[in-house]
Amino acid sequence: MSESSRRAFLKKAGALAALGSLPLSEALTSGVSRTATIPFDLGMASYTFRKFTLDQALDMTRLLDLKKITLKDMHLPMNITPPEMAVVKKKMKDAGIELSSCGVVYMKTPEEVHKAFTYAKLVGIKMMVGVPEQSLLGLAEEKVKETDISLAIHNHGPTDQRFPSPESAYSLIKNMDKRMGLCIDVGHTQRLGLDPADQVKLYFDRLLDVHIKDVSSADAKGTTVEIGKGVIDTIRLLKTLLDLKYNKTLHLEYEKDQDNPMPGVIYSIGYLRGALGSM
Repeated sequence: MSESSRRAFLKKAGALAALGSLPLSEALTSGVSRTATIPFDLGMASYTFRKFTLDQALDMTRLLDLKKITLKDMHLPMNITPPEMAVVKKKMKDAGIELSSCGVVYMKTPEEVHKAFTYAKLVGIKMMVGVPEQSLLGLAEEKVKETDISLAIHNHGPTDQRFPSPESAYSLIKNMDKRMGLCIDVGHTQRLGLDPADQVKLYFDRLLDVHIKDVSSADAKGTTVEIGKGVIDTIRLLKTLLDLKYNKTLHLEYEKDQDNPMPGVIYSIGYLRGALGSM
């Protein structure tokens, strides 16, 4: 696909889909080269649908033709019981969606670390996105070894006192078990003035997950916008992930328009699929 064709597709799949000028399935798939050379999946971070029920979040994810989702605790409560989890698993199976991870899970005490890993084991995941206190990283590593559940530490940008940047987590876990890794949030990373593509490359050996989004500015005032409308060089980021042979998941976390996120989500997924289809 030529550069001019790619740009035309992005406008079509993004702007027209957001305006309702195309059927959803066509808007999200038209012009995309479905190729086995893309080693990673696109998925959904359910925080995007935080004002909606689990059933609604799964329905919207299914309509987007996404096969993976990471569930936040408003959709997968920390105190969920085995019978309740069985119901969730059936709903996900019926929707054709895989539970790729859960979180972000915050761990401020040793008890909360133990609770978090018990929760992750119950729901049946192999990776949890979390934020333990720095002083609890050693205990978290012990639980990773005990349960064989990886921990992807999520950075939260300029206002985060624990892990603002990927480096702030990486520097503390680089000599720990390899299952202690990173979930790089590209929006919060850009809000620090850091290029997400550079950060992915620097810390790739511990990259377990990516929360993908776009932001309005490369500073603390930056807020979520549709992918392709902000300051993040998403094309460079995707090319970097392809060059590095990243083979996990890009979870879209769209924090704008919490009461009506689908137009922006459709635009963003259309942009990503169009960009990937041109590579």
